[in-house]
Amino acid sequence: MSRYSTLRAAVSLLAVLATALVNAGPALADDASATATQSYIVMLNDGVSAPSVATEHARRLGARITYVYDALDGYAAQLNARQLAAVKADPRVDFVGDDRPVKALAQILPTGIDRIDVDQSSTHAGDGTGTVNGAIAIIDTGIDLANPDLNAVAGTNCINPGSPPQDDMNPIYHGTHVAGIAGAKDNDSEVVGAAPGVTLYAVKVLDSSGSGSFAEVDCGINWVTKNAAALGIKVANMSLGGSGSDDGNCGKTNGDAMHRAICRSTRRADVLYVVAAGNSGQDLAGFTPAAYNEVLTVTAVSDSDGQPGGLGPAPSCRSGEVDDKYATFSNFAAAGSRDTNHTIAAPGVCITSTHAGGGTEVLSGTSMASPHVAGTAALCIFNGACAGLTPKQIKSKLLADAKARPVSYGFTGDPNHSPVPGRYYGYLAYAGGY
Repeated sequence: MSRYSTLRAAVSLLAVLATALVNAGPALADDASATATQSYIVMLNDGVSAPSVATEHARRLGARITYVYDALDGYAAQLNARQLAAVKADPRVDFVGDDRPVKALAQILPTGIDRIDVDQSSTHAGDGTGTVNGAIAIIDTGIDLANPDLNAVAGTNCINPGSPPQDDMNPIYHGTHVAGIAGAKDNDSEVVGAAPGVTLYAVKVLDSSGSGSFAEVDCGINWVTKNAAALGIKVANMSLGGSGSDDGNCGKTNGDAMHRAICRSTRRADVLYVVAAGNSGQDLAGFTPAAYNEVLTVTAVSDSDGQPGGLGPAPSCRSGEVDDKYATFSNFAAAGSRDTNHTIAAPGVCITSTHAGGGTEVLSGTSMASPHVAGTAALCIFNGACAGLTPKQIKSKLLADAKARPVSYGFTGDPNHSPVPGRYYGYLAYAGGY
């Protein structure tokens, strides 16, 4: 099995859109090209037409429009200081946020499926008949659309619009690995996912280095929001992240456009966003989307044998990890903080899953923990236990069901097993009841 170092690729901010206010005047257009610009995301007030406002602003400056979020009431732009001030003054604008970098949260390196008792769910038939009839959006580097072990379907490509959202993150193929954990087929081939055979929509927002920005991510969230109802998407997995925090106001106070996008998507499309906590061994409050109260944030657990009790050997692919203990790299919620209300744990060390072109790969990271929970959520929704519930209610049920498991089910570091002072990793997700 290959081992790789933590992803450290620099992020390119690709969103390019210059805008101006209707009454800004032609003088702005004359000097815009000579003025330093920065990438921003413009979020409009609820119900304001993003295409019309973006077109109007662009027409006044002759700007190039890159992303228009018609389902989220916003668009991406590259603005100089004068243009920024003019756009902020437009009464149709809710706020203007910075376009920040994000990256895939894998540390590069299916006991995890066994550990959360997917094999005890009603869907896991073991003979190819137990297919989950529903859909998960994988917002990531894309998916290997031809992989025979995945029911993968092209969603959208926000990196190269118009091209298939094929996973090109060679040699890791991050999105393909994530997709397999969430929903690889139960067909006696390769691996089986948490929600076997579920439709996996590839939403490519990260490039071949695993890098992207808020503009690309919002493009993906916009696509999910527009298509969720028609395609049956109820869960979206985001194994990615960047710096930031939760302002308690869906991004309006601190200008966080990705936060506002997720809030609007959750409310408008009834999609539950499951996200990785991050791999810095720090308080997740400083990382987004992990810090958002509206998402279900997943920390990573180290497990080597798929069974509780801490009796397995040390995981073979990483040094320093112990069976049934929190992963040393995993971010966590601060004990007593409100982040404990949206934090849950899942296996994330030495996880075997699908690889582009067939075969398997072993990787570690909260990127691998998150799709375990996304698949669990899909089981709960599409098998009936969570049917008809809102994303907030589904999140509460998954958290409550994990907490209700016997003490012996957990891991060292959870609230019942020698919790680390000041750190909250959450209870281990449980899929067996669905």
